[in-house]
Amino acid sequence: MSVVIPVYNPGKYIDPCVDSLLAQTLPAAEFEVLFVDDGSTDESPDRLDKLAAEHPHFRVIHIPNSGWPGKPRNIGVSEAKGEYVQFVDQDDHLASDALRRLYEMGHRNGSDIVIGKVASNFRGVPHGVFRVNREKCDLSNAPLYDSLTPHKMFRTEFLRENSIAYPEGKRRLEDQLYMMQAYFPAKVVSILGNYTCYYYSKRDDGQNAGSAKIIPSGYYGNLREVLQVVVDNTEPGEFRDRLLRRFYRVEMLGRLSEPGVLKFDPAYLDEMCEAIRPLADDFMHDGVHDGLGSLTRLRSTLLRADDRQGLVRLARFAASVKGAARLEDFDWQPDGKTSLSVTGRLVHGDDQRPLRLVRRGGRYFLHPDITEGLLPDGELLDVTDDLDGFKGELSLRNRETAVEWPCPAEFTTKIEKLDGDTYEVVLHGSGQVSTEAVKGRGRVSRGFWDVWVPLRGLGLVRKARLGADRAPEVDAKCRPALLGSPARPVIPYFTDPHSNLTFDVAGRAKKMAVYLTDRPVLRMPGGRLELRLDIFTGAKSGSRAVEVVFTAPDGTTRTVPGTLRPDHARAHLALPARVPDLPAGTARLSVLLDGAKSPGLPLCEVTVNGGGRIRLDHSGLAAVDPLLVRLVTVRRRRAVVRRVLRSAGGPIVRRLPSSARKRVRRLAARF
Repeated sequence: MSVVIPVYNPGKYIDPCVDSLLAQTLPAAEFEVLFVDDGSTDESPDRLDKLAAEHPHFRVIHIPNSGWPGKPRNIGVSEAKGEYVQFVDQDDHLASDALRRLYEMGHRNGSDIVIGKVASNFRGVPHGVFRVNREKCDLSNAPLYDSLTPHKMFRTEFLRENSIAYPEGKRRLEDQLYMMQAYFPAKVVSILGNYTCYYYSKRDDGQNAGSAKIIPSGYYGNLREVLQVVVDNTEPGEFRDRLLRRFYRVEMLGRLSEPGVLKFDPAYLDEMCEAIRPLADDFMHDGVHDGLGSLTRLRSTLLRADDRQGLVRLARFAASVKGAARLEDFDWQPDGKTSLSVTGRLVHGDDQRPLRLVRRGGRYFLHPDITEGLLPDGELLDVTDDLDGFKGELSLRNRETAVEWPCPAEFTTKIEKLDGDTYEVVLHGSGQVSTEAVKGRGRVSRGFWDVWVPLRGLGLVRKARLGADRAPEVDAKCRPALLGSPARPVIPYFTDPHSNLTFDVAGRAKKMAVYLTDRPVLRMPGGRLELRLDIFTGAKSGSRAVEVVFTAPDGTTRTVPGTLRPDHARAHLALPARVPDLPAGTARLSVLLDGAKSPGLPLCEVTVNGGGRIRLDHSGLAAVDPLLVRLVTVRRRRAVVRRVLRSAGGPIVRRLPSSARKRVRRLAARF
């Protein structure tokens, strides 16, 4: 494999890129890195030459400055020795296992293109492309047109055989032209959606590629080339319309929408419209227009009518539309997932009014107050056929790395009456969030994971945070948890000051002791030295080592090792029967859940008899419900029996024929 990186005066911003390439799990003998230095004037050429001297799989090619990444990428492809080429930008980086995973997927499928999941802390990411792994797909059956950046893996001979190359020199939308020229001849495209391969990183100097203000005439002249590729490779019909609609919605109408158009001065708005309208006239006929969402279709209507102020007014309204989500319920599930119930809606204005509809003759229309001045007098915007397009989703996003994972969720759409003939669309949903491994995805990394609710409707997508508006009983259910094996803390909490739901995974900053304050501590009855803490544990949770602290009245402390063990959805703490040298009397008991340097969680008072023997009789704690005690006892006995059977019978069973082993295991499972 060959990794091609165009380089021009990157300074410190190339460091994460280099580090990520040195950290790849793919053996260095199996890939090469081609830095194509485009006439850099900083210290980068010398630094890259030194890296190449230290690492035989690094190569540097120096060329005179061409002014744009196109020529360096073309040279990298022509010089590549690998079966595949992976493009990387100098200020981005790869996950450590990216090259290995991408290559294996491409090799087993004979892929022409392999697209790895991306994350970004500053630019939009087409999450729908990465919702599932796709071993084999193409432009006709997957939303590839939503991923038009070149940071993918291409079969080297595929690029050469099809003469796919970058236009050289300074221009815009060269990535889109390259990708559309590649997608059409590609017979097999693979998508690796269950591992984040590529990270776009925001530069603190604001110099990320694509950040410069566009010149409309040049930009839309370049877009014409992209649209022509679509037309040249398709027949008239739904497929062509779907592809063209993507460019109409994003590159054309998207540039005339919020928030950008609200910052345009009149002259620049005129310049944009005069560059866009000829493309709309030439490519975006009624089949493209009619498939847009309601508000996007209205924006198209205004563009066709050359109503430039109408575009601004619509953008001003659309900018006020927000997603609103209410957390109706929160519940830990036995498998360690969190079940959430959500109500979502679109609202607008400073007072967050519902996005209102009116009903006329069995049809639904956007309220005339919203479209006043945008349509001819008396005309309404019919949205009836778009109501099925209202969708809700649920996702988990890392606040620091921007990695985002979709969560399984189902939403139903209801049209609910407000007053008179006024209605709103309300989405009622339920879904599951998991910080632990699920099918096709490992455990999420340590960090803050925010819960988001993307809401779609009328051509708008609005992402809402969840938690500020919530049912009163939710707070009590958001108990800390110990999940997985090895067990790690997962603390659901509501942020300050916005009160949004976030999971602190593996002790990023939050302390379990803080979130267990005022939560019940119960004792097991019958003289058993065991406490039941209000820490949720799942069916696959393991044990976790902690330290138990006894503090005598005179201030003497003794710290002994302890273990939190999962038992019937809660963590149990067994206490030692005796603590040597602990003075007789009453001692305060606490547990260090967050490490030796963090404050402990006070639990109760215990009685210390002579010789340091511990009793809980006068702890003041309520006892666990007798029915639960029986359940716990039965479960523990079964666990002991299973261990004995495995130890004694395992060697015998392994000597049996395959069919006999299966019968014995079925009987054991029933037992």
